[in-house]
Amino acid sequence: MDTNSQKFKVRLGMFITGGFLLFFMAIFIIGKQQNLFNPVFKLTTTFHSVSGLQVGNNIRFAGINVGTVDNITIINDTTVGVDMLIRKEIHKFIKADCVVNIGSEGIIGDRLLIITQGGIYSNMAKEGQQITSNEPVEMDGIMSSLQVTADNAAVISDQLAQIMIKVNSGSGTLGRLIRDSTIAANISETIVNLKKSSKGLDENMNAAKDNFLLKGYFNKKERAAEKAKKEAEKSIEKEKK
Repeated sequence: MDTNSQKFKVRLGMFITGGFLLFFMAIFIIGKQQNLFNPVFKLTTTFHSVSGLQVGNNIRFAGINVGTVDNITIINDTTVGVDMLIRKEIHKFIKADCVVNIGSEGIIGDRLLIITQGGIYSNMAKEGQQITSNEPVEMDGIMSSLQVTADNAAVISDQLAQIMIKVNSGSGTLGRLIRDSTIAANISETIVNLKKSSKGLDENMNAAKDNFLLKGYFNKKERAAEKAKKEAEKSIEKEKK
């Protein structure tokens, strides 16, 4: 009995010791994530809506987690204040003109704050300073916009379908042009006549050039064109020199 009791006490002691170790490891990991053991400095910002942001969510700068959300308070009916704790070694990179945005870990991940980089020659942000923010894009607004786009696309598709039905049935000007063989034949004949007229005009111009009375006029035009060509060539040669 004494041996069994001693073994039980040993096991109990090992169990309690293991429980304490796990407890302290959990405290250390959580504390490290929440910057409980690191020197930090505080910044604040405001939003009209924090869009699902919660205390303890990460803060990123240049794609790296640099702090956590410390507190979220409602200032008035249109403003929400957000307090941020940033690791002290990051302080020198946070400028007064940095801007805070609300983002997410992924498509459906936790919300987080993203601090953009400030100007190269801007002053460092001071302890407790309020910095500018950009309002987040609400998912409801995106869905409403997509719904309007989808409705417009449906209306356009329906109108195109009606137009195609009319065209296929021969209704309207376009439908008659496509389905009426007489109109198509008239258009083809018109095009042929235009070609013949163009050919006849060319023949008349050539005949006019050979005419004794008009030959001087066309020769004068040719000499003027030749002179203009030579002057252009001389101008190009001067520019090259």
